[in-house]
Amino acid sequence: MKILHLDTNHPLLLEQLKLAGFTNHEEYSASKDEVEKIIHLYDGVVIRSRFKIDKSFMDAASNLKFVARVGAGLDSIDEVYAAQKGIVLIAAPEGNRNAVGEHCLGMLLSLFNHLNRADREVKSGQWNRERNRGVELDGKIVGIIGYGNMGRAFAEKLKGFNCTVLCYDIKEDVGNQNATQVSLQTIFDMADVVSLHTPWTPLTDKMINARFLANFKKPIWFLNTARGKSVVTEDLVYGLKTGKIVGAGLDVLEYEKLSFESLFTTEMPKALKELIEMDNVILTPHIAGWTVESKEKLAQTIVEKILQLYNPID
Repeated sequence: MKILHLDTNHPLLLEQLKLAGFTNHEEYSASKDEVEKIIHLYDGVVIRSRFKIDKSFMDAASNLKFVARVGAGLDSIDEVYAAQKGIVLIAAPEGNRNAVGEHCLGMLLSLFNHLNRADREVKSGQWNRERNRGVELDGKIVGIIGYGNMGRAFAEKLKGFNCTVLCYDIKEDVGNQNATQVSLQTIFDMADVVSLHTPWTPLTDKMINARFLANFKKPIWFLNTARGKSVVTEDLVYGLKTGKIVGAGLDVLEYEKLSFESLFTTEMPKALKELIEMDNVILTPHIAGWTVESKEKLAQTIVEKILQLYNPID
């Protein structure tokens, strides 16, 4: 079986697939149109987020058996059409869930204790102790929206902080020893902290908007390490201005390109300008799952899932 690799990944992915009997071809610079001219030669594709695997791509891929995305989600792939074509889709949320959980915790503790602002102030010669008085996670109620691999990893990291962890998910019976599954209304009524861990789907697109935020009974801290397009930035900024949101930690932004490799190519939107100037906001460039360890774990997970389905040596 021949596999076309469209993004660079940890070298173990190529090495182990070769040892298993696959033929690997690497094409890291060709355009989508150029790849579509040769994709019929391949049985499998390995990609991160370079471009969308859409209908035109899959129509050109007459021999394609699987697409493996070295990442957590499949939102850059037309899942419905892939199912119609009998193309198996593989992702690796197990590979970076620990990294995401740690990143969420780090952002939350930094927000609670004003670490980023205090660091900037001390380095500029300011010694503002009272202004940077923090709050403790102990006793707080954390609401996790989306309780899959990432939500569960964050809940596990919270175990030692003596806080109450609630989770909401459209699937039933997903709660575990680390989080009690509740209704979304309960999250609205009780949460001090809200962390988003949902995939980007028609249901979650622009889900966090003014109407959604108006439901919370208390001011909240808000974390998003899921997908930027699930949050309406203008409404988030308004919530921060009015005190509805105490602080926000955002690893993803509404304005990211599909590849996640850059933010935008046009003039900076007004809402983003306001967001980046706020002291109570922490921004990171879609790196929550982007650790040295997760790079290896993601690749290893993809190898194992491919070998579970196909093994040329056998």
